[in-house]
Amino acid sequence: MARPFKELWNRMSPEARARVDRRVRATLLEMSLQEIRQRVTGITQTELAELMEVTQGAISQLERRHDVLLSKLASYVHALGGELQLIARFPDGDVRITQFESEA
Repeated sequence: MARPFKELWNRMSPEARARVDRRVRATLLEMSLQEIRQRVTGITQTELAELMEVTQGAISQLERRHDVLLSKLASYVHALGGELQLIARFPDGDVRITQFESEA
């Protein structure tokens, strides 16, 4: 017989709950460009294309690519109302890379 999730959750140690919580939050923070556009802003490719002054096809291609120029990615995120930050993760800590940021 299957147990209700709440019962299993209540039996977990605080450490196990914290691990699960961290993994859930990390998973929720991972999205593709298309998911960000749709779920966070709710705008269409056509609307974003107008904001970026490109074609809807260019947006479609950008969202499908696995290798994107940082400048294109930054423009995409900026058009959605966000700010792109580049973070390098190392065992001793994270480093924010500022070399590619505009001086606006």
